[in-house]
Amino acid sequence: MSETEYFNVADIFGENVFNDAVMQERLPKKVYKKLHDVIEEGRELDLDTADVIAHEMKEWAIEKGATHYTHWFQPLTGVTAEKHDSFITAPMPNGKVLMSFSGKELIKGEPDASSFPSGGLRATFEARGYTAWDCTSPAFVRQDAAGATLCIPTAFCSYTGEALDQKTPLLRSMEAINEQSLRLLRLFGNTTSKKVTPSVGPEQEYFIVDREKYLKRKDLIFTGRTLFGAMPPKGQEMDDHYFGAIRERIAAYMRDVNKELWKLGVSAKTQHNEVAPAQHELAPIYDECNVAVDHNQLTMETLKKVAGRHGLQCLLHEKPFAGVNGSGKHNNWSITTDDGINLLDPGKTPHENVQFLLVLTCILKAIDEHAALLRASAADVGNDHRLGANEAPPAILSVYLGDQLGDVLTQLVNTGSATHSLSGQKLETGVKTIPDFMKDATDRNRTSPFAFTGNKFEFRMVGSQDSVAQPNIVLNTIVAEAFSDACDVLEKAEDFDLAVHNLIKEYAVAHERVVFNGNGYSDEWVEEAARRGLPNIKSMVEAIPAYIAPESIAAFEKFGVFTETELKSRVEIEYETYAKTINIEAKAMIDIAGKQIIPAVIKYTTVLANSLSSVKTACPDADVSVQTELLEETSALLSDTKVALAKLEELTIEGATKEEGKEQATFYKDEVTVAMQALRTPVDKLEMIVDKEMWPMPSYGDLIFEV
Repeated sequence: MSETEYFNVADIFGENVFNDAVMQERLPKKVYKKLHDVIEEGRELDLDTADVIAHEMKEWAIEKGATHYTHWFQPLTGVTAEKHDSFITAPMPNGKVLMSFSGKELIKGEPDASSFPSGGLRATFEARGYTAWDCTSPAFVRQDAAGATLCIPTAFCSYTGEALDQKTPLLRSMEAINEQSLRLLRLFGNTTSKKVTPSVGPEQEYFIVDREKYLKRKDLIFTGRTLFGAMPPKGQEMDDHYFGAIRERIAAYMRDVNKELWKLGVSAKTQHNEVAPAQHELAPIYDECNVAVDHNQLTMETLKKVAGRHGLQCLLHEKPFAGVNGSGKHNNWSITTDDGINLLDPGKTPHENVQFLLVLTCILKAIDEHAALLRASAADVGNDHRLGANEAPPAILSVYLGDQLGDVLTQLVNTGSATHSLSGQKLETGVKTIPDFMKDATDRNRTSPFAFTGNKFEFRMVGSQDSVAQPNIVLNTIVAEAFSDACDVLEKAEDFDLAVHNLIKEYAVAHERVVFNGNGYSDEWVEEAARRGLPNIKSMVEAIPAYIAPESIAAFEKFGVFTETELKSRVEIEYETYAKTINIEAKAMIDIAGKQIIPAVIKYTTVLANSLSSVKTACPDADVSVQTELLEETSALLSDTKVALAKLEELTIEGATKEEGKEQATFYKDEVTVAMQALRTPVDKLEMIVDKEMWPMPSYGDLIFEV
């Protein structure tokens, strides 16, 4: 590596972001203050101020090489969207052009709202939609093969005001938890905190494979996962990939990913090999919730973009390879005041921290009462292959508190008060040269879907390719509702201390059932959860109705996060997404099996049969039982493949005739996915028999070990 390839992170971090430091330097003091008032206090931004900001933003972007700007938004497709406009104005009489960017262009855009998923909110002929600047998430310049583009994070809504994106309801949910958290803090005498913000740190898992091999797999190209594939002799049994030395090719890729992200102000912090071969993880430092969502979208885009430069392909699907661990995105969530108070910090003696105990039991209440909704927020087609397996959280929502808080909760339930807290003990290694240190007061539980990890909760159900917006919308809203319920009681209490004590005990007793500190992967827990009455929702299709359950509608409408109409539209989109995804996978299997696998197997059996015939002719007395048995086995599996293929073709055609929505999605789940597995089974057996030179695609071993 040459000296010119080294760089100082501090020098490049945020260099392509129109962040607070840039605004303070370039904006007039009055304009800078007005914008800060808008961001901090939710005031409305006037057009004159917007014009000044737009001009300085444009000048800054042009200095970075930008020729175009775009409103960067997050429609309900799962990815981001953008339409680029150049800064040029109409040509002047002398043939020259000016570069301009107005406050109106900064604040408002008008993309077509009929071509994005709307769940019936917009008809084809109702095309107008609006993007509106989210000034709480800084603009940035993205530099790529297209040049440099000024990207302005925006919300996206219909002409009639309904949210058509992930950001609008997310911002609404942040306002809800801010308002209700401040109510609660005021009850405890806090008069200084002015704002409470959910903070999020999403850990991003992903697979990396060689791009040349990827391009030989139509299933990966069309669906992001392998639809066929036999396990190699070695998988992840030895656990030698996890936290192992990072291969040079991957390390070079990670280095470029980090560099790109740091320039965009994304605080990429941790990188390592994950459990499965070819699997890795990138984790950032915490950001405010909406910024964290934007940054995670940038992270996924960057992971994919940079991979191509290295001759690699990034796979974000939750389960690209059967038989090895899938990928998730652990959503670390906490709530913090503008003056640095973390409401989830238990302190050294949590049994004495009454405010924390109320916050904790409110969260238990929220999770217990809305378990199905929180499960639905992490549901997607890829996650159906992952949740519930011995690699990811079970599909049952439970909360891990650890020994210390678990003991405090038990005291509250059994006696009505907590008198002590377990403390961490000294860790003694038995090696004199290694210093002893104090252990944390509690262990960690990687089998829990919602685990307390010191001063935050880690929601581990979220899928690797999903936006983290939806889980955080739900978390913010249901916790805001629990805080609101508690404040409604406490604000009327004559004796606050007694009332808060009673409320903590009431919530602890009522919602203790959702706490589980044991092995979430065990069959015993599934049985125990059923006895406790906890929902076990195993598929996306089963999870979707939670959005329009009466308690969900009530919570979302109470805080203006979603209207009932918006929720119903999202339900339709979810069903449609599921059906379309499975239909694409089924058609890809049909295409691959019919055009690649069956012809390859026929070629193999033909060669085998000809060889067998030649041996018999040349040496009539030779023992050809092995060849005969192999030919018979291969031919039988080929026949099974053809029968299964015909069945899948039939069901795929039938699926298209089903009424769109729940009926069609249910048919694809119950019938088509079963037929897909029936086709895969003989094909994967054939892969273990057919000559590798004749097999039409790279194997699992080729993909995950030869990177």
